Amino acid sequence: MPSLNCPSLAHACHALLRQLGVPETEHQEFDGTPVHTPIDGTVIGHVRPLSVGQIPVLIERAHDASLQWRDVPAPQRGELIRLFGQELRAHKEALASLVTLETGKILAEGQGEVQEMIDICDFAVGLSRQLHGLTIASERPGHRMMETWHPLGIVGVITAFNFPVAVWSWNAALALVAGNAVIWKPSEKTPLTALATQALFERALEHFAKAPPYLNQLALGDHRVGAALADSHKIALVSATGSTRMGRDIGPRVAQRFGRVLLELGGNNAVIVTPSADLDLALRAIVFAAVGTAGQRCTTTRRLIVHDSIQDRLLPRLQAAYGKLRIGNPLEPQTLVGPLIDKAGFDAFQASLVQARDQGGRLLGGTRINIPQAPGGYYVHPAIAHMHAQTDIVRQETFGPLLYVLTYHDLDEAIALQNDVPQGLSSAIFTTDMREAERFLSSSGSDCGIANVNIGTSGAEIGGAFGGEKETGGGRESGSDAWKAYMRRATNTINYSHELPLAQGIRFEI
Repeated sequence: MPSLNCPSLAHACHALLRQLGVPETEHQEFDGTPVHTPIDGTVIGHVRPLSVGQIPVLIERAHDASLQWRDVPAPQRGELIRLFGQELRAHKEALASLVTLETGKILAEGQGEVQEMIDICDFAVGLSRQLHGLTIASERPGHRMMETWHPLGIVGVITAFNFPVAVWSWNAALALVAGNAVIWKPSEKTPLTALATQALFERALEHFAKAPPYLNQLALGDHRVGAALADSHKIALVSATGSTRMGRDIGPRVAQRFGRVLLELGGNNAVIVTPSADLDLALRAIVFAAVGTAGQRCTTTRRLIVHDSIQDRLLPRLQAAYGKLRIGNPLEPQTLVGPLIDKAGFDAFQASLVQARDQGGRLLGGTRINIPQAPGGYYVHPAIAHMHAQTDIVRQETFGPLLYVLTYHDLDEAIALQNDVPQGLSSAIFTTDMREAERFLSSSGSDCGIANVNIGTSGAEIGGAFGGEKETGGGRESGSDAWKAYMRRATNTINYSHELPLAQGIRFEI
């Protein structure tokens, strides 16, 4: 594997792209947009983004593909996803390394992201034989009522830099087995992993004769490309992952044309630690959830709410664990925390530190680490801010490794603190008290879409529906019945009698 001492991370990137089947013309467009690696800030490729004027061509191609794809039986559509899963298994290490190069997340997390793609493919293959509706009792004799599900048409997928391929797969695997065509706009910061994923998908298509061309298309570009997808009446569903600010733009644009929107936006996730908690378990979970991906997950733990009777037992251990974190080149196996994505991410992190201090916080960490081999990388010491109250900055999402610490005295207070933020994605409680756990999971407990007991806020499995409430957007992706978002429902009633009784007993005689 290349390291910071490698002559060129660009050479390593190009080798991985060749291995993954991406033509050089797609990532060495030297008059195109440069792609930087967060590892040292150097350019590792160039891509040519689409203009807004090219988007209608993609949409027309996707429309034609969707008309053919919807007539392919769902279990056969699942076969395509099975073949794609095989490609991912065969190229897991290469794609994971590319994820690390382009995002800066450590190798283990890059591998975990590709494993998520494999897992959702397995889920979708099984789902392709379970796209079932209901048989519903009719009040009229000689009638049968049922529910059927049909493809929407085109699904637009907009993804963020922090999970550049897994989130696309959550959407695309389900959308494709549901009979839709997909147009994917990846983050401008991570186009190379998108090109590689598209190449692997097209390799799977080569072994599946029933699939039409242009079934999944890439739309590289900036926010104007995303806006064009949101504004198109031919795109039935736009699934967008990103900031709350982005959601405030995309959501109304799609709603204005009565389209469907699936939003996965910001998180401000809290962990409550009670007096009965297993502190060894809690400590490991908190550290990973707070500093994993350099704090750049939507499910990152951003608030730690500790009972006042145990703060002196937990917080010194937490600070000691932070002091042992191995921060540096994410390509080296021993590294636990890589860089922030870029200067903008670093500046936002620093601005939050200043506000936390100004609002009474006592800070540990947060300084930039200068790595001579990577002068263009933004490496930081993860920060802990001891706060006297849940101030304005605590109620905002900081997309970096900044953990706010608050204390509480009774569980009602802790739950109120947790819920008193605009976001509602993930939450967790550490307790061995059954009553506390059940209260936390009840309707008067956590108001988040994800509520965990004795595990952290990050690391969701694909079997459960993923998403959150309030400013997180209300969308659900991945497992459970999230597939229903990618299909339209029809209620059907069949009269197999010789009579025509009306519902509700209405009589209308001619």
